[in-house]
Parts: sequence; structure tokens; C-alpha cells
Amino acid sequence: MTTIGRTAAPADDDLHQHVGRRPLLLAALACLVSFTAFWITQRLAGVTLLDVMVYRAEGWTVRNGGDLYAMQATVFNLPTTYPPFAALLFTPLTLLGVPEMRTFATGFNLLLVLALVHLALRLIGIDERAKRAATALWVSALLVWCEPVWTTLRYGQINLLLAVFVLWDLTRRPGNRWAGIGIGLAAAIKLTPALFAVMLALAGIVVAVRRVRAGRPWWNTHLRRAAVATGTFLVVTVASAVVLPYDSKRFWTEMVFSASRPGQAEDTANQSLRGVLARLLHTTDPGLWFVLAAGAVAVFGLAVAVRSQVLGRTAEAATACAVTALLISPVSWSHHWVWIVPVLILLFTEARTRALKAGTAVLALIFYSYSLWWVPHAGTSTTVRPELDQNAGEFLLSAGYALAGLGFLVFIALRVRGAAKDTANSAPTVPAQAVANE
Repeated sequence: MTTIGRTAAPADDDLHQHVGRRPLLLAALACLVSFTAFWITQRLAGVTLLDVMVYRAEGWTVRNGGDLYAMQATVFNLPTTYPPFAALLFTPLTLLGVPEMRTFATGFNLLLVLALVHLALRLIGIDERAKRAATALWVSALLVWCEPVWTTLRYGQINLLLAVFVLWDLTRRPGNRWAGIGIGLAAAIKLTPALFAVMLALAGIVVAVRRVRAGRPWWNTHLRRAAVATGTFLVVTVASAVVLPYDSKRFWTEMVFSASRPGQAEDTANQSLRGVLARLLHTTDPGLWFVLAAGAVAVFGLAVAVRSQVLGRTAEAATACAVTALLISPVSWSHHWVWIVPVLILLFTEARTRALKAGTAVLALIFYSYSLWWVPHAGTSTTVRPELDQNAGEFLLSAGYALAGLGFLVFIALRVRGAAKDTANSAPTVPAQAVANE
């Protein structure tokens, strides 16, 4: 009897492991089918991967010693808009032929979808690896079809890579000495992610003041991550200036101030406040109106993000900061809104009431319906601009992402305010997660 019992146990363990693997295998199959269908559909749609062609041209310009910010690539004469470090990063693309580069860009971005979903699930607190892996596969199979992700892969953009860099940092354990490098690199490639370092610095200052008042050392996790991010940004930016002195000088003294260089403000694809106001006011430059609106949203959004971070609610902090950056940027193309991936994941897990479920469904509908493309738009034309003559219905359709972003910030503000009140009423101490994050 004893012998039988001892030999049966491993068999039972094998059976449990086999049964436990079934959900993961099923999820992997579903994700593979979805990604394959996505790839085929994009090829049938004749996607050009236009932006990765620009990246490759930047790499060639660097290799040939050309003027990076005088370069114009593809038949649409697209210019370089990123800092010099990005061009250095793109030089390996010149080692590939165009067909191989397009295949690589699509495959790499699909892997980044998986990575972003995986990190977003970790961000909201799903720690069990097996559960997170299966869930990530299922969620990736669905979210790959939303418009920002579709358009990112259509152009071969780097939005997913930047989001992964940022979330990698924000999901590290409090004592991780490398946390901050991802944000620094993302900001050196494209300036917008620098707002995450600002958020961490402000949260660090708030925590430092509290710690000093409590008689504790002022240095904390938030300040360390902000310092690492800032240091990384400075190191790679200075190194880029050493390698590309002329281009660096030109970018930091001229190009960084050219808000119109990436494209027309009123373009339907521009889902920032500046784009929305340009279409609302029927002007190519909303000027002071944008400055006032962006300033107000920046203060509000950063306040929400910082308060969330201080309370240890990193998921709310990260998504609020990302949405704020998208809204206040002069140009936020629809594919920049890949941050909708962690936003939808967060909202889905929070949607316990009927009202929240309905709101999450509406938000998903906005980003899955491709509604911003339903209105007349000029595309690459610089002479005919139908976006400047929209009626009310067309305006609402073309402002969907920005309006959804504003609504999301208000929602997070209310949630964090409620959480802070509950904490204050239940106990005088700081939440365990917030203490850990200090």
C-alpha cells in the first residue's frame, strides 16, 4: 500500500500540471490565430510601414554623415522629428533589406504588444506568473485590433517600445537600482515620456517632506527613480551630442521648438488638445487657447498622477501620467494612444458596477470603432483641409480620444480621492503599498 501511494503521487502531480497547462496552451493558440489573422489583414490592406522607412533613412543619414534635420524621406517627404539619439538607435535598420526590415518591424511590434499587456497586468497587481501569462495571451489577442495598435503596426512606429520601457521601470520592485533607465531612454528617443520623470520627482518631493516631518531620512524610491531616469537621459543625450554635434545643436536650439514640424495641428489623426482645439476653432493654430488648456490639464493630470503614486496606486499613476502627456503634447497622433492598452486593462479590472462597466464599454468602442477616420480628412494634402470645416457630429467623432482621455483623468481623480478618504477614515497610517514604494 505504501509503495503504491508513493508511486501514484508523481502521476497525480503530472496530471495536475497537464491540466494546468491547458489554459495556457489554449490562450497561446488563440493569440497565435489572432496575430496571424492580423498580419494577413495588414498585408491585404497594403500597409506601407511608412515610419519605419523614415527611421531607416535616418540611420542611413547618420551613417553617411548627412544633415539629419534637412533629410526628407519617402514620397511624402517626411522629416526627422526625434532627438539625435533616436537616429543612432535606428542605424541597425540599415543592415536589413526593405522586405526583411518590414517583416522584422511587424514581428517585433507584435512581441511588444505581448510585453506591454504582460507589464500592464503586473502593474495592476496580477503576480501569479502562470495566470498572468495566460491572461496576457488572451488580452493581447483582443487588444491588437484596437485602432492605436493597428496604426502603430501599420506605420512601423515605436510607440509600443516606449510604453514598454516606461512600464518596465514602474513595475520594478522598490529597491531595484535599475528602475528609471527605461524612462530615461524613452525620453531620449522621444521627449514626451519625460513627464514620467517629472511625476516621480514630484511624488518623491511629497514623500520626502512627509518623511522629514516624521523624523525619517528624506531619500525615497520615487526620487531615486527620477534621478536614474534623468541621469540616463543626460548620459545618452550628451553621448549623442559627441557623436552628432551639429545635429544635436540644431535639434536642441531649433527643432525642439518647432511644434508644426511633425504635421498640421488640425489633422484628424492629431488627438491632442491642440488638434481638438484647431478643429473646434477652425484654425491651423489655436495659439493661446491651447497654451491655457494644456497648462490646466497638465496641472490637473500631474496632480492626479502624483497623488496616485504617493498612495501606492502605481497603475492609476502611470495611466494618468500617460494620458496627460498625450493631451498636452502639441501633436499626439492616434497611434501614440497605445497607452489605451493598460488603460482598458485597468478599467476592466475596476469595473464592478453597472455604470463603470458601461463606461469601459464606451471607451473600448471609441478605440475599436476607428471612428476618427469616419469624418472627411485630408491625409497628406496640405492644400485641402476638410478638418477645418467640421460640423458638430464630425467634430465629436474626431475628438473621441482626447475627450475619452479627459474623462479618464476625472475618473481616476475621483477614485484616488475616494481611496484617500477611505484610508484616512480606516487608519491613521500610510497604506502598506505606499510605504513600500517610499
